[in-house]
Amino acid sequence: MKDIYLVTGAAGFIGYYLSKRLLSEGHEVIGIDNLNDYYDVNLKNDRLSFLNHDEKFSFYKIDISNKIELESLFKKYKFTYVINLAAQAGVRYSIENPDAYIQSNMIGFYHILEMCRHYPVKHLLYASSSSVYGSNEKVPFEESDFVDHPVSLYAATKKSNELMAHTYSHLYNIPSTGLRFFTVYGPMGRPDMAYFGFTNKYFNGETLKIFNNGDFENDMYRDFTYIDDIIEGIYKLLYAPHMDNPKHRVLNIGNNNPEKLMVFIHTLEKCLSSSLNKQVEFNKTYEPIKPGDVHKTYASTKKLEQLIGFKPKTSIAEGLQKFTDWYVDYYKKG
Repeated sequence: MKDIYLVTGAAGFIGYYLSKRLLSEGHEVIGIDNLNDYYDVNLKNDRLSFLNHDEKFSFYKIDISNKIELESLFKKYKFTYVINLAAQAGVRYSIENPDAYIQSNMIGFYHILEMCRHYPVKHLLYASSSSVYGSNEKVPFEESDFVDHPVSLYAATKKSNELMAHTYSHLYNIPSTGLRFFTVYGPMGRPDMAYFGFTNKYFNGETLKIFNNGDFENDMYRDFTYIDDIIEGIYKLLYAPHMDNPKHRVLNIGNNNPEKLMVFIHTLEKCLSSSLNKQVEFNKTYEPIKPGDVHKTYASTKKLEQLIGFKPKTSIAEGLQKFTDWYVDYYKKG
């Protein structure tokens, strides 16, 4: 019997690229997404249109918080692998609209676990987040670190997902892996992310609000991870064996090479200058750090390397250049 892969959030940034990779390897992929309007739906539809060109891909507009529709899909397809990337994303938005996070990240994820319980799978992978580390001072962040003090509701839902998955794995022997993503970026990415938003503001003639108090000495820094590295890591992890009992683990997927916010912004200016063949400089203002934001993220990738022999390697300059080249072409700015 052939393997069938379920990718939830298939119209999302990571979901799109993962589906594309699975299809290129000859696998049958079922994608679901609720196509919400948290950000530009046109971008989601464009991602889907690329996937729909492949006859091995089937799409269903389903919200994972709808248990009846989800169960009918699991009954129909008997999935071998489930990759749950459907979630309400964004730290700051969780302060404005907490309901969306409980509905998708808590209730929706509970439904995914229930489906994997009643319709057993070889492996469940699901999106966690580097935000679970909260305000941890020790760097780099290791999976064994204490993560019981989230500083946003988004982070709290992701930590809860890890606890729920651990319990279901223990009770029902579900092999599962939580993926702590570190600031994923690249072409066709999420417009709510800083690199995308900064580029939008430049073309709209707006000033960039930089939430670091103008403190360049003690600047915020992030472990930016290019999308191709994320996908390579996920793909290899799908088939990595579980030796433990319960069969649950959490893993960092980050670049293990954090960049200061201002270095990141200057690199983005250089890449955009190259894409446009003209000098680009953003107008900037500096403001206090926003509630829920963390000062730094920095991934230890030792466990990932030990398990699958892979470490993300794309530099910020290389990754941002690919993004700005795509942006200028996609939005016809050249």
